[in-house]
Amino acid sequence: MPINRDFIGYTFDSDGPYEVTRGKIREFADAIGDPEPAYRDAAAARELGHPDVIAPPTFAIVASGAASANNPILLPEFGLNYRMVVHGEQTFRHRRPIRAGDVLSASGRIAEIRDAGNNELVRIETDLRDAAGDLVCTAVNVIVSRGTASGGQ
Repeated sequence: MPINRDFIGYTFDSDGPYEVTRGKIREFADAIGDPEPAYRDAAAARELGHPDVIAPPTFAIVASGAASANNPILLPEFGLNYRMVVHGEQTFRHRRPIRAGDVLSASGRIAEIRDAGNNELVRIETDLRDAAGDLVCTAVNVIVSRGTASGGQ
């Protein structure tokens, strides 16, 4: 069954802000095996011109997850069968590094649903904004729904 294309352009927000801490950044850096000192030591980050510890670029996936509970792909009427889904692509467009002390809000949208052969691609874009409302990063996630394309849309 094809995914419901009426959801293209649908927007959703996090229920609350995501507070970035030094500990969360350190744990993430440890988990991905990145020894960069600026991810753990404020003095090392300041030497690079940052006000505090910075996060690895892929840390944005953690903060963007704050909006995931409200993502319409979870709704039955969206039509996504999770047994048929694989992760297709993930990119991050940073305006500045995420850093300790940031309080980020996440706002996502279903940017595109399209056929790719027998599959459907769903592109979800999630903006992360700081407490001042400035864009920090856009996380772009593409999921693949295998074998569900209707052909011709």
